[in-house]
Amino acid sequence: MQALEQLEAEIKELIVEALVLEDLIPADIVSEEPLFVEGLGLDSIDALEIAVVLEQRYGVVVDDDAEANRERFASVRSLAHFVAKGRTR
Repeated sequence: MQALEQLEAEIKELIVEALVLEDLIPADIVSEEPLFVEGLGLDSIDALEIAVVLEQRYGVVVDDDAEANRERFASVRSLAHFVAKGRTR
């Protein structure tokens, strides 16, 4: 498995665990699908929880740039790219 695909799989697991999505397994999440509104239908509280988990696990820093965060949190794939560029762990 390529590094980015592995990272996507890890992020899917983190999302399911952190948000206690009992009706989903990581394999149910499509990497390119939106995480918010359509797609998984997550909200801003979910985004905060995901950000905390990503910071703890990978050492990435999610700043207050709303536009950048919209892009970063658009999908699992965009989160994986963000983590790959900024990870310290």
